[in-house]
Amino acid sequence: MTNLIEYETASDEVKAVYDDIRITRQTEYINNFWKALANHPPTLRRTWETLKEVMGGEGDIDPLTRELIYIAVSVTNGCEYCIASHTAAARAKGLTEKVRGELFAIVAAANGNNRLANGYQVPIDEQFKA
Repeated sequence: MTNLIEYETASDEVKAVYDDIRITRQTEYINNFWKALANHPPTLRRTWETLKEVMGGEGDIDPLTRELIYIAVSVTNGCEYCIASHTAAARAKGLTEKVRGELFAIVAAANGNNRLANGYQVPIDEQFKA
């Protein structure tokens, strides 16, 4: 089992990342993902900076859609932790059970069709090439 680094026992470098997470997310809660990554502070810092920019930075994709994309990829990759944490985040941004069901139907259809296209080694139509 991975050691989870609590704030009270964290190094100053880890505490700085935890503090930024708390400020950015406007919460006192640090979830287990970050506590696990704190075992290697450079990975914790790098991962937080990337996620903060990608999920919360400026962009044309709205916050709920970003969470839905994250959930879809997590379902495909089989990451139970990410499915749970990003579903909670999406719910806070307005995710309904109807939309969640539609998302999973799309994920299932895409995964199945990807396997068919790969299995049949379907050549890409010229009009689809960028």
